[in-house]
Amino acid sequence: MARFVLVPGGWHGGWAFDAVSKVLSSEGHEVQALTLSGMADEISTRVNLDRHIDEAVRAIRRSDTRVVLVGHSYGGMVITGAADKEPSRIDAIVYADAYVPNDGASVWSLTTQSYRERFIAGVAADGLNCIPPAHLDRRCRPHPIATFLQAIKLTGNWRSVPCKAFVAAFGWEGSPFVELYERLRLDPEWVTHRLDCAHDIPRLAPEALAEILLKSV
Repeated sequence: MARFVLVPGGWHGGWAFDAVSKVLSSEGHEVQALTLSGMADEISTRVNLDRHIDEAVRAIRRSDTRVVLVGHSYGGMVITGAADKEPSRIDAIVYADAYVPNDGASVWSLTTQSYRERFIAGVAADGLNCIPPAHLDRRCRPHPIATFLQAIKLTGNWRSVPCKAFVAAFGWEGSPFVELYERLRLDPEWVTHRLDCAHDIPRLAPEALAEILLKSV
């Protein structure tokens, strides 16, 4: 049995992985899909990237069993930071159309101008929480803008995780991840996959993502 810790993207909670979790659980694996601070019904004014990383680290430390750590979109920032702190507890780290930062990077620095404009418009109401784009699921919640702006602090220890995989979604325009996929597929330390769906891989291609995750254990 493997243990999976799943980290959703911006504006989403652990519910975004429901279909993926169902497949993994049906195969007898332990699954924990995180809803990070500020992403439940409450709106928080004191949440940054460091706090989200610490929450993922606590999930990893909950058991002595090594984990497969999975992040979608913004979740790539969180899983990189958590893996940097606990690389010896992680068997694989999987990025599902997600940011893969180097030290000092942020979502703001890594994303496209169109997403920056979306962040600016979304945070206009209170300057703290970015409202979800209108096309997203009604369960989405305002996302603490500090998590998008804060620069990540990394030692590079996360690169020692034995299996590193990137899953790119090629079914949408304006992706900030296609260029990253093209670079990583030439790197022998990475395994890469491409899916013909839009950005929300966990909800649009849950079976395909689950199959990729099961191959990583």
